[in-house]
Amino acid sequence: MSVKAVSFAVVLVSLALFGSCKSSCRQLSEKLCDCATNSNDKNNCLSLASSKEATNPPNDGHNAYCESLLPQCDCRLIETTPGKIRCGLAYPLPAAAQ
Repeated sequence: MSVKAVSFAVVLVSLALFGSCKSSCRQLSEKLCDCATNSNDKNNCLSLASSKEATNPPNDGHNAYCESLLPQCDCRLIETTPGKIRCGLAYPLPAAAQ
């Protein structure tokens, strides 16, 4: 096996093992950035998400909350109140206030 092939294999294995090292909150942020209407907005969103996480990393509680939101967050619903709640962009009203 050539050095080039070995290097490529190492990169693939590294990506497979360490590719999901992003926090759940970072993954949720990136999922929300995917909702952007154009590539410039998406790139700006991704850059902002990266810098915000670097200066204010999520703790275990934040990551657990973000992880619970990941499967239910949907770009098609993001403009609705229920969609915002499902993506963590809004909180539901307390039962007493409804």
